[in-house]
Amino acid sequence: MRTFAHRRFKGTFNPLEILGLRDSTAPDNEKSEKTYAQHEGVIMDLPTTPASALVGDPAQFGRVGEDGTVYVRTPEGERAVGSYPGKSPEEALSYFVRKFEALASEVALLAARIKSGAMVPDDALAAVAKLRENVATLNGVGDLATLAQSVEQIPNLIEGHKAAYEAKQVAEKAAKEAKRAAALEIKEKLVVEAESLALSENWKATSERLKVLLDEWKAAPRLDKKSDTELWKRFSSSRNKFDKRRRTHFAKLEADTAVVVARKQEIINEALKLATSREWLPTANRFKALMTEWKAAGRGKRNVDTKMWEQFKAAQDSFFAAKNADLEKRQGTMSENLKKREELIVQIEALSPVTDLKSARNAFRELSEKWFKIGMTERSKRAALDARFEKVEAEIAELQASHERRTDPTAIAQANSLVTGLQDAIANYEKQAEKAEAAGNAAKAMVAREAAAARRTWLAEAEKGLTQFGK
Repeated sequence: MRTFAHRRFKGTFNPLEILGLRDSTAPDNEKSEKTYAQHEGVIMDLPTTPASALVGDPAQFGRVGEDGTVYVRTPEGERAVGSYPGKSPEEALSYFVRKFEALASEVALLAARIKSGAMVPDDALAAVAKLRENVATLNGVGDLATLAQSVEQIPNLIEGHKAAYEAKQVAEKAAKEAKRAAALEIKEKLVVEAESLALSENWKATSERLKVLLDEWKAAPRLDKKSDTELWKRFSSSRNKFDKRRRTHFAKLEADTAVVVARKQEIINEALKLATSREWLPTANRFKALMTEWKAAGRGKRNVDTKMWEQFKAAQDSFFAAKNADLEKRQGTMSENLKKREELIVQIEALSPVTDLKSARNAFRELSEKWFKIGMTERSKRAALDARFEKVEAEIAELQASHERRTDPTAIAQANSLVTGLQDAIANYEKQAEKAEAAGNAAKAMVAREAAAARRTWLAEAEKGLTQFGK
């Protein structure tokens, strides 16, 4: 079996120095040493790394058996770590060396993070436990004993740098707090000034100053979301309060008066149009709504309000005067119409009970024409009269419908056809019974006679119905 032609690391080494677990005083820390690896006939120069240094000579820590199995040598003896089918012994050994190097790199990286103060001590201890497990179960080729020794030195490194880590955390927290305090001071100062300007009546100068404060707020450092939001609400509220007062100050009185006058003029215009309306109920309801709108419109100047109210009230009084006059007139007319209906309903009810449909129908038609020609009658009193009228109307309509059914040629023809059909069926069943008896078939004869008897019952009903036609 061929072995690597060159060692990856020449000379002796201290694993603690190589992995950064202890500071080195040797000047070789600033040097790089070439490592030679033969891969597919090409010689490559590779820099020496802490991880590759732990590998040493692959031939010293590993070999490839005749069957392709790769073994690693440890102080406890040799053990198989796997195989790489289809590859040369050098490639197979190199594959398992790289697995060792990968884990050695993790050890070196953990040590570097601890020394830099970037690693939380508790997290670092958890990582050490994981690395112990990984080293113990690693199927790779390299100096496993030294690598395990390096892992065991890390807890001491953690303890040695714990104070530095805590100091760094304290320093970072202090710097963060100092930065926050400075930003808080800036923004609180802006908020206090903005709040002091909220009630200012120096409109132009204050507007310009608030713009400057807003620009300074945007340029100031950000705080945490909660603090920023609370301070911004105070700052923004002050700006909005001032702006609202500024915008309403100059136009309030004139604008309010103009709105009131315009709204009341609209109400007056509509009232003047409604004053001549003769749609009493909807117009009266609309005047009530206009009165509510008038009150909701607010107050203007006293002299203007008084004059506009007189215009509105005049239109309203004109309409209700006409409405009351019409109501008095209609009250007299409705009383007369009520008497006419009371007299006429007596004549209509005299037609019932109907003995002569034709004469009753003609008389009801004439009385109905008079009934509908009578004008408006008070609604509460007319309802009972209409009910009496409709009762007689329904009686005549029912008699008329009954008469039409009895004189219907089609219905008469159907009734005659039914009677004839039943008579023929009875005669047929009688013949069947006689024929069966003559043949000595008593059972068949009995069935035929029962069928004939059933149809005689039906025939009696059909003939009874037929007698109703023509009446």
